[in-house]
Amino acid sequence: MSTENKKVFEAMDGNTATAYSAYAFTEVAGIYPITPSSPMAEHIDDWATAGKKNIFGDKVKVVEMQAEGGAAGAVHGALQAGALAATFTASQGLLLMIPNLYKWKGEMLPAVIHVAARSLATHTLSIFGDHQDVYACRQTGVVMMCSHSVQDCMDLAGVAHLIAIDGSVPVMHFFDGFRTSHEIDKIEVMDYDFLKSLLPKDKLEAFRAHALNPHGNAVTRGGSQNDDIYFQAAEAQNLHYDAVADIAAKYFKAVSEHTGRNYAPFTYVGAPDAERVIVAMGSVTDTITETINTLVKRGEKVGLIKVYLYRPFSQKYLEAVLPKTVKKIAVLDRAKEVGTREPLFLDVEYALRNHKDIKLIGGRYGLSSKDTNPSDINAVYEELKKDDPKEEFTIGIVDDVTHLSLDPVDIHVDADYTSCLFYGLGSDGTVGANKSTVKIIGNNTDLYSQAYFAYDSKKSGGVTRSHLRFGKSPIHSPYYIDKADFISCSLESYAFKFDMVRDLKDGGTFLLNTTMDASEVEDRLPNRMLKGLADHHAKFYIINANKLAMETHMGRHTNTILQSAFFKLNEQIMPFSKSLELMKDSARKTYAKKGQDVVNNNCAAIDKGASGLVEVEVKPEWSNLPVKKQLFELTGDEHFDTNVQVINALGGYDMPVSEFTKPDVIDGSIPENVAFREKRNIAAMVPVWDAQKCIECGQCAFSCPHATIRPFLLTKDEAAKAAEISEKCGFKFDTKEPSAAYKNAKADGLVYRIEVSPMNCVGCGVCINVCPTKALSAVDIVEAEGEEPVSDYLYKETEYKPQYGNPNTVTGVSLMMPYFEVSGSCPGCGEAPYYRLASQLFGKDMLVANATGCSMIYCSATPSTPFVVDNDGNGVAWANSLFEDNAEYGFGMAVAQSYRSAKILKIMEDNLDKVEPALKADFDAYMAAGDDRDKQRAVVDSLVKNVEASANQDVKALLEMKRDLVSKSVWIVGGDGWAYDIGYGGLDHVMANDLNVNVLVLDTEVYSNTGGQSSKSSQAASIAKFAAGGKKMAKKDLGQIIMEYGHVYVASVAMGANQAQCIKAFKEAESYNGPSLIIAYCPCIEQGIKGGLGHMPQVEKDAVDCGYVALYRYDPRLEKPLQLDSKEPNWDKFHDFLMSEARYFNLPKLRGQEAAEAAFAKTKHDAQIRYEKLVKKVNDQN
Repeated sequence: MSTENKKVFEAMDGNTATAYSAYAFTEVAGIYPITPSSPMAEHIDDWATAGKKNIFGDKVKVVEMQAEGGAAGAVHGALQAGALAATFTASQGLLLMIPNLYKWKGEMLPAVIHVAARSLATHTLSIFGDHQDVYACRQTGVVMMCSHSVQDCMDLAGVAHLIAIDGSVPVMHFFDGFRTSHEIDKIEVMDYDFLKSLLPKDKLEAFRAHALNPHGNAVTRGGSQNDDIYFQAAEAQNLHYDAVADIAAKYFKAVSEHTGRNYAPFTYVGAPDAERVIVAMGSVTDTITETINTLVKRGEKVGLIKVYLYRPFSQKYLEAVLPKTVKKIAVLDRAKEVGTREPLFLDVEYALRNHKDIKLIGGRYGLSSKDTNPSDINAVYEELKKDDPKEEFTIGIVDDVTHLSLDPVDIHVDADYTSCLFYGLGSDGTVGANKSTVKIIGNNTDLYSQAYFAYDSKKSGGVTRSHLRFGKSPIHSPYYIDKADFISCSLESYAFKFDMVRDLKDGGTFLLNTTMDASEVEDRLPNRMLKGLADHHAKFYIINANKLAMETHMGRHTNTILQSAFFKLNEQIMPFSKSLELMKDSARKTYAKKGQDVVNNNCAAIDKGASGLVEVEVKPEWSNLPVKKQLFELTGDEHFDTNVQVINALGGYDMPVSEFTKPDVIDGSIPENVAFREKRNIAAMVPVWDAQKCIECGQCAFSCPHATIRPFLLTKDEAAKAAEISEKCGFKFDTKEPSAAYKNAKADGLVYRIEVSPMNCVGCGVCINVCPTKALSAVDIVEAEGEEPVSDYLYKETEYKPQYGNPNTVTGVSLMMPYFEVSGSCPGCGEAPYYRLASQLFGKDMLVANATGCSMIYCSATPSTPFVVDNDGNGVAWANSLFEDNAEYGFGMAVAQSYRSAKILKIMEDNLDKVEPALKADFDAYMAAGDDRDKQRAVVDSLVKNVEASANQDVKALLEMKRDLVSKSVWIVGGDGWAYDIGYGGLDHVMANDLNVNVLVLDTEVYSNTGGQSSKSSQAASIAKFAAGGKKMAKKDLGQIIMEYGHVYVASVAMGANQAQCIKAFKEAESYNGPSLIIAYCPCIEQGIKGGLGHMPQVEKDAVDCGYVALYRYDPRLEKPLQLDSKEPNWDKFHDFLMSEARYFNLPKLRGQEAAEAAFAKTKHDAQIRYEKLVKKVNDQN
């Protein structure tokens, strides 16, 4: 932290800045996680746990609720009871709070809600930012104010609370999700004493006196009114609300005077005699300001009106800043409103209704964080020059369908900062290292800093880009860097996928992490990169950070090594000797929770970073190298070439609207059979098979989360063709005789082979660790990637032969084709193997409703899905609705199937004696099949053929339903956050019914996708976000709760502990004609497992052995329905198991050893109680 004129400056993001100022005024915080707002609530919880005091001298009371609606309800109750309460949310979570917003406003309560504004789920879900969610609340009466930058968040978050208290109104303070919420800037920190000085104590006392209280204020609220008086009562608050704009202006002025920054309901930037003006709110105003500064220097008469107070929308304050000279105004909305014009445009249009001489146009920009740069803004000003500008337009995209888009108009804005761009792999630590870098520089130099991190919604494995800027003046550039002084790439394969060098400034520096040495670079790197380096007169460095990471026991994490290399190559920012110590200090703070070994390894990696740098000569003649037009090889598949490959090459930003009008994608659908073909090539090390050591157990394939290692039984012809392909690739094709586990395979002349898909493998090491005979070993991806054509052939062109295996065993299941492959889940993910297993058993008949969360993302992250359609056109049909309604969504699917099936049977029954004999026989066979899909499938072809030939017209309706003749296996899938918390009400209702649905709960004991927040599945003593000091209450025993219904099949499984039990549970649950529930224990990256997720199956086994998890099956079809499948635990191992995970072993550091041990004792006691209840139920059956 640095000081300047006694002002305190610190590097932080918008969420942190907002939480800091909000904490000052908050007494009660009702919280629930949702991206990108979760960090605000996490900070509040962390600070409260650490004992931080608000301006009243107290710690904030934090309560995590089961859903956003619950959080809003808790805030409502706290306010009525006289406590100042706030909450934090975004997107669908905000929509769930809307009913409470109306109540808060009507009851004149000083609620405050801080929103990291985000897109809504429509044709698809997006975690990124725009104003759709906040616009959906504009009619509620809540006061709405917008921060435009990280500094604004610091300055104005507290103002929201002051307006609420002074005006007795609920206030929503919003800012752009991700672009502001996650952007790190060096900002001035607000002083709590100043904030306290603004507190309207009389209004606060009046609020507390007005609170519901049986001792002195026993009144009734929230009642009912009839048609005689409701209208009048609603109008009675008009004057109260009319005063809000002036109240807001008062506090804006106070903060302006204190900080020297200009705040008001509306502010103006630009030429005093401007003729062309933009009206906007949010982070784009900084981009507009940069553009204006350049244009005004050229003599252009342009300006900007920044909206800080959106509701109430004050005509008085808008007109006060409107230049008298303005002739044309463009209003920019960060949302699309169907059927009418956008909200801000309509507001401005109404407010300026009397200014008939002003031409008003409106445009959309930035949906879902779409980047908006100065060239896009310049296009708007150029459009305003026209005599007849477009009244409705878009910027930042190419609309070749309705032709609303404006072409960007190039402009160079003045900037005195250094720009740095870092390409990384999700979870490799690049983003974390860059957050550390920007804070090191921001807090330890006089330089200002800005950092923004672009990444997809995958928890790990996606491409990340870190945009860092450093300069001597405050930086106001909320858009991507396209001219970088320095670019770093942490993954060698990116050199072949992306055109990274095009964004390098002339004379800039490029750093590549690679296994190549300097002598190999020219021969192996693509011409596009070599030519780009030469064209840009670049300085080029390489480093083998993977090797250095292995030497320093960092595994796949190269982040600190590359961070050190960055500082070495950029000593103009900070002397390397100084940065070295600061990096180590940062590592000690960041990784202390993960143990001293991790800290030491990171410090060693930092020392290694600079020493590994090698400069490569950039040859001028590289400028003459030929370059292909595309970054990828065309396949001839139109969708794959024009959609999937373009998006994966980071070309989605430039794709025109017409690409999304195609019937197969216009509604948000994602074609299947794509993921395997993507070849992400993100693993550093991949497994190779030693046939001599292999015992053909299938453990590797059964445990692989991504289905990228599989056993094959091959005919002689298949083996010969595979060997031919392998030889062409320079590899030996080994096979062996099938073992006795594969009945008749040897007699039929088949051979056995384990095949890895090296370019799809994510390198987690699960298969290597689970192999009992060490028949798998890890090699560098460079040594194995050439064998990919062999896996392409075996995986996609040979016949799967599950008939040779026992379908109830690991070896048998492993022979089955997975209808779920190469998902975007984390390396070693504990959830994905269950999905893969279900797909192998039932994939061609599965109809899936999937809750929002990790599984939703790795199943449907555009442009690919892991699901497979087989040669018969069958595969997993999958969809996501919302987080909160998944059980009901799947229930609706089952209701539809039940209706269609009943209709089919009725047609057959009504016409059984009216059709030809052959068709009657088919009807009899079909009706006798019941729910047996194999028997249904056996008769369907004949049945359809005979219906087509039948003279009976009444049965022709069956032809319209021929895709429904084979019944579907309906699955409802989600994580514990869904099942135990937000969706529990719906889940309970579905379980209470008798419809045939299968529910799979992927239980990681935290909200995994939002970053590891505590759920009701979390165990006592576990540290998680929203439970920073360790969870106090016991894990909710969902299985035993649902078991009480008596008619529900319930199972608890942990694949690595008992694979046969897991297979049996899945098959029993699916065969049960009624509701079934499988709770699957899933190790997760958020649990902080020692040794990592490469040991995921062993973690599952250890959890069961010590009693942390119990395995059981409750089958209502049986006389004794409950079967306890895990043996009596060795409770002496329980503590050791807890100490193998960071969520537990860090508790003593937070609460002291004695308190931690007491908490661990509770965790163990809770597990023993759960187990004893199971034992009692089993004994009571006997």
